[in-house]
Amino acid sequence: MNLWRILIHYLKPHWVLLLAVMVFQFAQSMASLSLPTLNADIINNGVAKGDTGYILTTGGLMLLIALGQVAGSILATYFGSRLAMQVGRDLRGQIFAKVGQFSERDVSTFGTPSLITRSTNDVVQIQMLVLMGSTMLLSAPILAVGGVITALGLDFNLSIIMAVSVPVLLVVIGFLLSRMIPLFRLMQERIDRINQVLREQLTGVRVVRAFVREQTETDRFDVANAEVTETALKSGRLMAFMFPTVLIVLNFSSIAVLWLGSYRVDSGQMQIGTVMAFLQYLMQILMAVMMSMFMAMMSPRAAVCADRVAAVMNTEPSVVAAANPVRSETNAGNIEFADVTFAYPGAENPVLSGMNFSIAAGTTTAIIGPTGSGKTTLINLIARLVDPTAGRVLVDGVALKDLATEDLWSKIGLIPQKAFLFSGTVADTLRYGREDATDEELWKALEIAQAKDFIEALPEKLGASVVQGGTNFSGGQRQRLAIARALVKLPEVLIFDDSFSALDLTTDAKLRQALARELPAVTKIIVGQRVASIKHADQIIVCQDGKVAGLGTHDQLLAGNAIYQEIVASQMTAEEAA
Repeated sequence: MNLWRILIHYLKPHWVLLLAVMVFQFAQSMASLSLPTLNADIINNGVAKGDTGYILTTGGLMLLIALGQVAGSILATYFGSRLAMQVGRDLRGQIFAKVGQFSERDVSTFGTPSLITRSTNDVVQIQMLVLMGSTMLLSAPILAVGGVITALGLDFNLSIIMAVSVPVLLVVIGFLLSRMIPLFRLMQERIDRINQVLREQLTGVRVVRAFVREQTETDRFDVANAEVTETALKSGRLMAFMFPTVLIVLNFSSIAVLWLGSYRVDSGQMQIGTVMAFLQYLMQILMAVMMSMFMAMMSPRAAVCADRVAAVMNTEPSVVAAANPVRSETNAGNIEFADVTFAYPGAENPVLSGMNFSIAAGTTTAIIGPTGSGKTTLINLIARLVDPTAGRVLVDGVALKDLATEDLWSKIGLIPQKAFLFSGTVADTLRYGREDATDEELWKALEIAQAKDFIEALPEKLGASVVQGGTNFSGGQRQRLAIARALVKLPEVLIFDDSFSALDLTTDAKLRQALARELPAVTKIIVGQRVASIKHADQIIVCQDGKVAGLGTHDQLLAGNAIYQEIVASQMTAEEAA
């Protein structure tokens, strides 16, 4: 079972805390078991005989034991809380590290909202099980077993009541749990759904308002919210039914003990103190069963969460680091595609098929083609965000699968189509790829990326704040900061995945000129839709239906490639019309 495997694995490093919890739980449970017997002795030997000294002596002993019980309970709860928090910390860290190894395809398999839920809500459920287990589950069997043994020693005939009440509780609990487990599984799935809807609405709030779809999105959220509420209510009703059942069994058992005990006291077979002690032990036994029931209520949901966490932890990344990585002997930035094919699992047709071309170090290569022609997938292959289904991608003569991951990513500076900036300052953003970059290097990168002017205009300059996603900058400014961030890394290969789309033509031209002038030895790969952004490239790759439909310079393709001619003609017409 995934839950037990996770608990054993993550509790083992903290065995000292677990041992401390067990020791103090045992101590406070034994103290609880000894108190009813001492109370019976006071009644039978002290109150009944009028022995004040015995009452004071035994009462003082009870007081000391009660104080020890309180101290043991406090210490057990303290160490149990530390244990649960450390298990949760370790588990979240492992999930984060595992997701960090996932490729883009792996992340999309689970979905971002589900991964967020698994690393937060699901971990919290497991963490709460550890917390409640360390404070309840360890003491429950001690109280139950110890209570049964002691109660049998007091009076065997009254113990028949336990033989009836305990099985009744267990039957009710088993029935309710069989109904609750499917509800808990459904609950986690519906929490995933509400996270997905909420994330989409927050991320796309501008689109929602632009299309006046506030009511539609509100209705969509209401549906997801109602589903979570419905599931929570169903499981809540079952949980609420447990407690009255326990109280009914508890009260009827108490009545039975007092009723039968009164006959035995009247016949001289028992003493009053013994009846009171038996009643207290019965209460302890039933309370231990109730604590176990409470844990049983939490266990199904924690088990579901453990299954979801284990699904992430047991998933092998589709892009795996080489077992025996090869270090490239050169750092030039040559790239070669050797009969590369890529297809998603289960897809009827490959996204890329039979891709053969090479990119010389220090040159500029542009990639253009219709939407869906495989341009972004091609870029992902170079950055090894995905691995080819067939064929090889080589950098400086070494296949990417054989190259050390650190070597590959240190060579590449990727500027995605949608620029994302992390929160912090401008300097923090630029140093994301190289922490030891000096301020002079940051300003140089900003100058090449045509971002120096608007950063200098800010009062804090490099210390200016960047909010999450960089939304306090315009789209073009974010794109230029993302380019500057890649330049600070000093890569051998710069990949622009349609990164000039947010720039005006003048800034686009200045940026390309600066790249050619300042970084002549860097291999530059530009995915673009505008001919004006790529026509000066040393070679242009035209993609069509996942294949290389044309390869050459702008003039060569314009003279003999029909697809490229159509792209140029459509854009020239649009410019003239403007």
